[in-house]
Amino acid sequence: MLQVTINGQPHHFDNPLSLQQLLEHMSIQNKRIAVERNGEIVPRSQFTLQTLSDGDQLEIVVAVGGG
Repeated sequence: MLQVTINGQPHHFDNPLSLQQLLEHMSIQNKRIAVERNGEIVPRSQFTLQTLSDGDQLEIVVAVGGG
């Protein structure tokens, strides 16, 4: 079992997954987002290449327009 902390909340997954798969699971893959993994910003071009590891700490920020 994989445990990943996302925005301070623990989440458990039965199978390994990529960052892109996680974003699809969260239904935010097509939004304007910024992702930090263990203190490092992850470029969008790396989302499919980054396989999450047990204990990863993620911060995901979704950009919201407004005025």
